[in-house]
Amino acid sequence: MLKTTPFHVRTSALSEGQSWRRWAGYVAASAYELTHDHEYAAIRNAAALLDITPLFKYHIEGRDAVRLLDRLVTRDVAACRVGQVLYTPWCDASGKIIDDGTLARLGEDRFRLTCAEPNLRWLTMNSIGLDVRIEDVSDRIAALALQGPTSRAVLDAIVDDGLDALRFFRITNVRIRGRDVAISRTGYTGDLGFELWMDNADAERVWDALIEGGAAHGITPTGLLALDVARIEAGLILLGVDYVPATRALIPDQFSSPFELGLGWTVKLDKAPFVGQNALRDEHARGSLWSLVGLEIDWDSLERLYAEVGLPPRLAAEPWRTSIPVYAGGRQIGYGTSGCWSPLLKKPLALAHVERAHAAPGTTVMMEVTVEHRRRQAVARVAKTPFFDPERKRA
Repeated sequence: MLKTTPFHVRTSALSEGQSWRRWAGYVAASAYELTHDHEYAAIRNAAALLDITPLFKYHIEGRDAVRLLDRLVTRDVAACRVGQVLYTPWCDASGKIIDDGTLARLGEDRFRLTCAEPNLRWLTMNSIGLDVRIEDVSDRIAALALQGPTSRAVLDAIVDDGLDALRFFRITNVRIRGRDVAISRTGYTGDLGFELWMDNADAERVWDALIEGGAAHGITPTGLLALDVARIEAGLILLGVDYVPATRALIPDQFSSPFELGLGWTVKLDKAPFVGQNALRDEHARGSLWSLVGLEIDWDSLERLYAEVGLPPRLAAEPWRTSIPVYAGGRQIGYGTSGCWSPLLKKPLALAHVERAHAAPGTTVMMEVTVEHRRRQAVARVAKTPFFDPERKRA
């Protein structure tokens, strides 16, 4: 039976079309309004409020907490300072990604790991012989994302102490309406944003404070459809959509390494030994076969294909998550994994896996499109991601 989050009393009352989807055993809002347009606009122009409670959350603490995490993830955990948050993948012994998420250092020997899928077994297996305690707190901690250019102003209106000193990918503890809340300067929209972590019992009180304090700053409850558009614009990958986790991959072609997903910057090959390190060293030396890239579909090409059948171009009303062939030189050289029409950039965007020889920005490829029930090919160009990267995100 699907669970509801501690915010469900509030969110269910706001849902005009009762549009819900399954997320990690919970029901989550796809959109609160009948379309996601206004909610997307809040992400880019005001403040969007998203319920992200279904994320899996693990507390890891003890004398060997750093040793365990350095053994598991590709980032250098020993160099992470208290109050810092790392984005990191973790891999199997072959260097293929199991999952990716954020790791917050809450104290010298205390961390919180968040991720998309259950990882308790993997954490426990690798902790044998270490002085460490691992606790699954997924169902005890409620979480919200507040994203958009006015998100800081919303928090300043309700937080006891200002957040001007909270830097990008840092976390701090505050009080909101007498409740303890941890706030991290993180998010999944590629914009200025924060994530709030609290006990379930405090969820409704914090939600109400945000709605009240954000009224003057355009705060808007936002669902997953709008989030999907924003994360594609930001070039952010989604497990199960843009890559198959190693725990679910069945054939060699379904596995992906951090280098193949554009996450080479997260791999610290010279740190203490970690799972998959040797395989990743070998891949780094010889080069990867595949690259995850951004694609911008050429509007004139798309328009010509529709004009041939007497129609104006038709664009998907919602972001898509479908495998779509990508071609070059008359043969398939990759496949798109997700995409959308970007309301901000005014162009169709996609994320795609392509052979390394075709991964350089500016490379012209062809992407399959269906025009009036017929498969055609539109011109697309490889683009550097993120497609959208505002200075305010890190300022």
